[in-house]
Amino acid sequence: MSAPITHSAAAASLAALLPARRGIAWQVKSTKYRTLTNTCTSHITDGFRSLIIIERAGTVEVYTDRPHDLAGTPQITVDTTGPDPVAALAAHVLRCTLPLLDKDRAAEAVRTTGPEQALADRVEALTEVAFALIDAGAHPTSTIRPHGEGLEWMNSKGGQWWMQAVNPSAALNLDYRGPINGLYALLPALLPPADGHTPTNTGTAFTRHLTHRFPQLRPLHDDEAKFDGYQQPHGWIATSTDTSTVKDGTPVSAQFSDVGPDLLLAAMSHLL
Repeated sequence: MSAPITHSAAAASLAALLPARRGIAWQVKSTKYRTLTNTCTSHITDGFRSLIIIERAGTVEVYTDRPHDLAGTPQITVDTTGPDPVAALAAHVLRCTLPLLDKDRAAEAVRTTGPEQALADRVEALTEVAFALIDAGAHPTSTIRPHGEGLEWMNSKGGQWWMQAVNPSAALNLDYRGPINGLYALLPALLPPADGHTPTNTGTAFTRHLTHRFPQLRPLHDDEAKFDGYQQPHGWIATSTDTSTVKDGTPVSAQFSDVGPDLLLAAMSHLL
């Protein structure tokens, strides 16, 4: 008889950092997967998406619960000696992994039942974020723009947000108009880790202000900085004012694309 699978100590902590969807919190479940000896394995799920957590000496790995992933490379591996390995896992899962599973779900829905279910999932994601905004004290309103219906609200800095679901995977796009400091709280959740990035000393005062605070950004023009990456949020921040001086109240426009609803639910306080 084979030995029982030992649960990963990180699994419950990771599950606690992922927001409930459809009123269902993430939970640690038993797993059917058996891995190498001297590893701990756990399965966490929110009822319609699942992750496998594998912990071995010095590292924790996260896989999506798909056979080809378990046979290949993990979505993320973190060193357990880092300052907060579970927070690093959660940040990557929210930015990259859960949107990937949502895309899989949307593609399967279109293939098996047509686009109606994918559309319903997209509307449900937008509605979940709308109710979370209301619960947090915001006053979102439904608005129509050239690309369709979305939500609009103001943050505490006087900035205006507009959100729209623009593709079948339920990923959301965000537009922002307002003072630059209205973005400071949310950007760390959207950007990839700062490891390996260094501030740039080139560009204008405007772009240097952004890249010194967030080295993951890179100047695109004198009045614009951007970030991108494969299968993760991407976007830009620009100003129409003088780029030779900048302060926290400098007005900017920004757009962020392919942002998963889970990330926004987890970072809700940063949207207010």
